[in-house]
Amino acid sequence: MNADGAAPHIELAGVSRTYLQGSVEEVRALQALDLEFAPGAFVSVEGPSGCGKTTLLNLLGLLDAPTEGEVRWNGRSVGALSDRERARLRLRGVGFIFQRFYLLPTLTARENVELPMRALGVPRAERARRASELLSEVGLSGRERAFPHQLSGGEEQRVAVARAVANQPGLLLADEPTGELDSAHAQGILDLVERVRRARSATLILVTHNPEVAARADRHLTMRDGKVVRDTRGA
Repeated sequence: MNADGAAPHIELAGVSRTYLQGSVEEVRALQALDLEFAPGAFVSVEGPSGCGKTTLLNLLGLLDAPTEGEVRWNGRSVGALSDRERARLRLRGVGFIFQRFYLLPTLTARENVELPMRALGVPRAERARRASELLSEVGLSGRERAFPHQLSGGEEQRVAVARAVANQPGLLLADEPTGELDSAHAQGILDLVERVRRARSATLILVTHNPEVAARADRHLTMRDGKVVRDTRGA
């Protein structure tokens, strides 16, 4: 379905996602979306809280499944995959960058970066070598043994970026990656994420409330009430 490191062609066909709130009330987080993401694209997703942005990321990243419609990777329906196949595709093909970093506090920076490779069965020596290289790439050479509480917010997010690309995924999903950072650190993280994306020819889909952050993308989606109400291209 997807060669290692290759950015996928992703389609959403008639995708809706409905949740139960309480025992009976239905909440339609996404409504009949038809979207296509070309390999290597840089797409921003904007809109008010609760409009479906994070739900969209969860579907694209194979963390969730649609109530209706299909998500397709390179022409094949993700719904046709077994749970094991889907989990492996997510592990190899998707890198997540979150607003709150989600580093494990009891692990060093290098050990946090090693986690996805460990799940994939990469040998210990190779994990350590690759993690050190990635930390150097994101400007944290010499900080491999630091624990999260010993790092600044910007440094923690750099570790999170390194972890996201540890298995060389073709799809990077970023959910408000600069929301916890001041403006100076935020610009540095955005520069880093873009550089990492270009180096790997990966697709980047970034959720943000910040128009300045969104302006860096090549394509801009605006969402309201579970629908895409605007889809424009150009920086």
